[in-house]
Amino acid sequence: MYRIMLIEDDAPLAEAMKKQLTSYGYDVYCAENFSDVVSEFNACKPELVLLDIMLPYRDGYYLCGEIRKISAVPIIFISSASENMNIVMACSCGGDDFISKPVDPMVLNAKVSAVLRRTYEMKNSNIAVFGGAVLDIDAYTVTYGEKSVELTKNELKILQTLLENSGKVVSRNALMLKLWQDDIYVEENTLSVNVGRLRRKLESCGLTDAIVTKPGSGYMIK
Repeated sequence: MYRIMLIEDDAPLAEAMKKQLTSYGYDVYCAENFSDVVSEFNACKPELVLLDIMLPYRDGYYLCGEIRKISAVPIIFISSASENMNIVMACSCGGDDFISKPVDPMVLNAKVSAVLRRTYEMKNSNIAVFGGAVLDIDAYTVTYGEKSVELTKNELKILQTLLENSGKVVSRNALMLKLWQDDIYVEENTLSVNVGRLRRKLESCGLTDAIVTKPGSGYMIK
């Protein structure tokens, strides 16, 4: 289920759009604190943002620029100001698409679906997306916003295994088997060292507390 953040100050419209998108299986969060939208964005960690242009405190162009400083999440502008210049400005400041008001439910769903498909449902199975970050398995990299880190082979295997079991606790024994198979000479502390190093790399690009330790059980991806 993709999480969508809707930044729209017209409450009835926001509720109608939320209801429409929820009926298609999306998890929709409506912005509430328009004086600090970026903080809400960081807490929400959406896979897509629907952003109005005319908003209290700061307009959509400014907010798009602020989000682009920390994330590459796709952004679709929504506005009654559908003149060509507004569309050009929306794209120039980092927007991925534009929907004009009044919002047609079919157009809304079609554009959201298309942007999400282009962004995340890649045919290349060696790409994984989690919490707004992108794991490139072939390149051994994790990218979050404008920051990227390189992983070692073991770090990649750990992260892959946790993502494959998202929402579940992966035991230390399962991870050790995945990394070293039947090598009985590997010390258990070696896994802790690898997990710790992976944690620090994820934190360095902004993914704090991504890996959760379950004492006596193992690890899971947050």
